[in-house]
Amino acid sequence: MSQFVTESGVFVNQSIESREELIRFVCDKALELGCVSDADAAYDAFMAREAMGETGMTDGFAVPHAKSSAITAPAVLVVKNDHPVEWPSFDGRPVDVAIALLVPDDEAGNTHIKLLSKTAVLLMRDEFKNLVRGSEDPKEIADAVNAGVSED
Repeated sequence: MSQFVTESGVFVNQSIESREELIRFVCDKALELGCVSDADAAYDAFMAREAMGETGMTDGFAVPHAKSSAITAPAVLVVKNDHPVEWPSFDGRPVDVAIALLVPDDEAGNTHIKLLSKTAVLLMRDEFKNLVRGSEDPKEIADAVNAGVSED
């Protein structure tokens, strides 16, 4: 599980105004990166998951995630917004960093669970959150996420 995030999948200093707009941004970028075959179908999958409950974690981080046949390769995209947006979260705070997980339907069990659990563990680590918050370097952020999701 070493290269789910590439430097080209990390977007810093974005100026997005809503959760829906951020998820649309993720789906459009995933299409450009070749991770999805249909951005609208991927968006629908993300929004269906959002309707089930919070993907906002704590401290301004969210982990939106989707499983869909429109997702052609497992991927993680990271979006750092220049301001927080309203997002249902466990601590009630808005979100300015989203770590979006995209998983093809045929890998929904194993890959999805591993990515979700590894990302949740990363978000319990202050050193990881501080690195992501403090860095404007897409490669540094991608390397930190990849290292975390690759741990045994």
